Amino acid sequence: MHVVADRSETLTAIRTDLGAIFVSLELSRSTWLITSLSPGGGEKLSKHSVPSGDLSALFRRFDSVREKARARMGRDFPVVTIQEAGLDGFWIHRVLSRAGIESYVVDPASIAVSRRSRRAKTDKIDGETLVRSLLAFKRGEPRICAMVKEPTPEQEDRRRICRERKVLTTERVCHVNRIKGLLFAQGITDYEPLNRDRRDRLEELVTGDGRSLPPHLKAQISRELDRLELLLAQVKEIEIERDKLLHAEEKVIHSPAKLLIDIKGIGPEFAAVLCHEGLFRHFDNRRQVAAYAGLAPTPWQSGQVDREQGVSKAGNPRLRTTMVQLAWLWIRHQPRSNLTLWFQSRLRRNGGRLKKTTIVALARKLLIALWKYATSGVIIEGALMKAA
Repeated sequence: MHVVADRSETLTAIRTDLGAIFVSLELSRSTWLITSLSPGGGEKLSKHSVPSGDLSALFRRFDSVREKARARMGRDFPVVTIQEAGLDGFWIHRVLSRAGIESYVVDPASIAVSRRSRRAKTDKIDGETLVRSLLAFKRGEPRICAMVKEPTPEQEDRRRICRERKVLTTERVCHVNRIKGLLFAQGITDYEPLNRDRRDRLEELVTGDGRSLPPHLKAQISRELDRLELLLAQVKEIEIERDKLLHAEEKVIHSPAKLLIDIKGIGPEFAAVLCHEGLFRHFDNRRQVAAYAGLAPTPWQSGQVDREQGVSKAGNPRLRTTMVQLAWLWIRHQPRSNLTLWFQSRLRRNGGRLKKTTIVALARKLLIALWKYATSGVIIEGALMKAA
């Protein structure tokens, strides 16, 4: 005769053994949904909402949950919270940590969900899923989810420079293309808005059919140039701030920034992105480095099916983009390095095909090599250094 244990008693025993109140925060612009699971409460998940940003209401809710758990079990329980990484950043996590609450920020893409083509999704369901993931994580179940490592406020602020420069350069390209597009419609193809003589050249332009530029078109292009020149000035200002920051970091003995800039083909922008987007973190092995950049391979294997789906793209997109750009420059500036020779050998083996796929593989190898060089001083074989 089989004895079936009561489900609620089993789960309650697990939660009491963990000795905590588990809370998930589902954050939105208007409200925060608080889902809690307390010892002695059976399988019931308690749900309450507070106005977005109302920390006083949030802590009052925590106090209420603690009081109910104390009345049921006769002792106090700490609160453990979990929230998804997203638009709110880490400020809520920092507030909770300073208040003595054990807080976690989880990568939402790492949580397993239903694979049905039409799965239900609501804030209520997401809150319950977060609580279950937190329970499994605290029980020590492997690979149940990936918790995000919080950067310090200083580390978070330092990477503002590179990110703002990227935004401004993207906007600069838009203005340049808009000006060229307006002139192309008039038969003008030799105008370069980024040249210093852009204002003088604008006055001299003649359309393809021999007319002067129409006055309203010239005025529109002039206003576009005003915005473009403002962007150019802001990019220059940001680059000065970036160079000052790198110069200060170079004074530190064995600084990663100094080591990276000494390599031929790596300039201040690449060094700043590598240092502030990736190498400021601690990694235990090369797999973690590749995974953080989203350059780790993604296999698809089932039975006799075994194929590669490409890189995961699950990591830092800015670091990944920078590494692919740097890989293209690496084969130009470091033609005798072992990494470039490997790239050329792989291309010959493929008959010149799959060049883009191979450059991504080179980006992964290059990132790992730079990580070893910047953190442990492992020399990249065949790499050229800049002249002193």
